This record gives sequence, structure tokens and C-alpha cells, in this order.
Amino acid sequence: MKFLNIIIFAILLSVKGIAQEEFKAYTQNIEGTDVSFKLVPIEGGTFMIGASKKDKKKELDELPQKQVEVSSFWMGVYEVTHKEFLLFTDATRDILANGEPNPEVISRPSSPYEDPSKGLGDEDMKPTVGLTQYNALSYCRWLYKRTGVFYRLPTEAEWEYAARAGTETPYFFGKKKKDLAEYAWYSENANGQLHIVGQKKPNTYGLYDIYGNVSEWCLDQYYQDFYTKIKDGETDPRGFPDALYPRSVRGGSFIDDAEECRSSNRITSTDDWKARDPQLPKSFWWNTDSEFVGFRLVRPLKQPTKEEAELFFSSMLE
Repeated sequence: MKFLNIIIFAILLSVKGIAQEEFKAYTQNIEGTDVSFKLVPIEGGTFMIGASKKDKKKELDELPQKQVEVSSFWMGVYEVTHKEFLLFTDATRDILANGEPNPEVISRPSSPYEDPSKGLGDEDMKPTVGLTQYNALSYCRWLYKRTGVFYRLPTEAEWEYAARAGTETPYFFGKKKKDLAEYAWYSENANGQLHIVGQKKPNTYGLYDIYGNVSEWCLDQYYQDFYTKIKDGETDPRGFPDALYPRSVRGGSFIDDAEECRSSNRITSTDDWKARDPQLPKSFWWNTDSEFVGFRLVRPLKQPTKEEAELFFSSMLE
């Protein structure tokens, strides 16, 4: 299965045959609703993934730094909001332009045991939280069927490349963590609350809340020694999944310290995030104890065929 995933992912990252004039910011509307979201183009290139030796807050799993190449992609300007995600979880809201329910048959999340946001995230424009990586990927599959556009989670390499926005410092704005409050909701200024997306300054790529507010699911399995296995010059590295836990999360959240929001910081999921879930087996949709985790969308520059997209989702969601 791991070998199959490598083949699928290589196909989805191919950039041949795309006219550059098409590679620009755009708004994705969802037919029959008032829901839309914005994406910006991230031109591919090379960068140093991981922490610099000069970073005093570096951790072992951020080393050693490696130069890698990332293919071009679009990324969501904001983290996916409660309003967007509610279309997926509530089938009664999933109405087409002709007033009919969406006919696509696709598995939707079961009702969570309790509010996964713990009362912090039920406002429309706050990021959706408390969901598993499986749930986030299922949303991507539903969105693909709903819009005809292939979206997925970013890889760790894509996420860090986008967060850095061409910089090599611990944060895209420099080294001084005192400046973080201008760009992020984190433990020092969030007052223990989720916040409406887009209220802080973006990075130079136009991405809001790339640090803080909620940590963001990535596509990768979390391997502590991942960077030791990446080859210098490797294109689109990814930690291919081979187990349910742990998976990778990036960006830090409203409960995290400044150090956790650094561009190179890596976060690992744990089964503690669903500790209070009484179900046996525990839910594969919801994490009852991760009100600090959401996600952001990526669209690869070249869209896969229908068959390739379905193969990708089936390999990730089985």
C-alpha cells in the first residue's frame, strides 16, 4: 500500500501541461450556497526544511535541515471555517442551485459524542476543530465531488514552505517572538479562545493564521527521524502513512507558546486527543480532546483525473 501511495502522490504532484496564466488567486464558490473560500498560488521552489542550527528552540525532530524542492500549489487563505465544514456534516444544508439536495452519496461524520470545540468554535467564521485527519480528508473528498476540484491536506513540506514564504528565520517575520502577536492568536494573547479567521496580519503569501489559532493537519505520518531519511534535493518529500498514529500537525494553536508556532516546529497527534470518547472502538471522525486542531486546504497545480483522485482518496481513507 505504501508503494501504491507513492505512485499516486507522484501523479498528483505533476505540474506539466498547466498554463501559467491560470495560476492566480481565486475564490471557490459552492453551488447552491452562500459559502465560498479563497486560495492563493504558491509558486514552487527549493528551500531548507527543518530548523537552522542557530535556532535556539530547535528540537530533535526538526533536524537535520535538508534542501528540498516543492511543486507549485494553491493554498487556502484561511483555515477551514465552521460554516464551510457544516455543509459537509449537515446533509440538510447541502443543497444544489436548483434547490435539490446534493445527490452524491458519500459518508458523512456521525454526530460527535460532545461538542468537539468545547463551546469555543460554533461561530460561522471560526475555524472548525476537534476532527480527525480522516474527517478532514473526508471533507476534501466531499468537496471534490461537490465542486469538481481536487483539494487535499498539505504535506509537511508544503506547509512549511508556505509558512516560511521565502524566509529562513524561525518565523516568517523574523526572529523576535514578541512580534508574533501581530500575526497569530497564541497562548499570550488568545485568552484561551478560538478566534474568527483573518483578524491578524498575513504572511507575504497572503496566508492568515498560518501560526496560531488552530494547529493544522498535514497529510504525513509523523516520523521523528523523518529528516534523516530525506535526500538533499529531493522533490516533494512526504512521510507516507503506515499506521493510524501518529500523524503530523503544524502551526501551533491558541493554547500554545510562541516556540510551538515556529515555521519548523513539528507536532504529533496522539490517541489522547480522543481520551474522553466513550465509544469502542473510538470514533474515527472526531477527537473529543483536540479543540486546538483544524485544517487548511491545498490544491495541487495539476488536477488529477477522476480515476486518480478516487484512487488517492480510497488509499487514504480505507
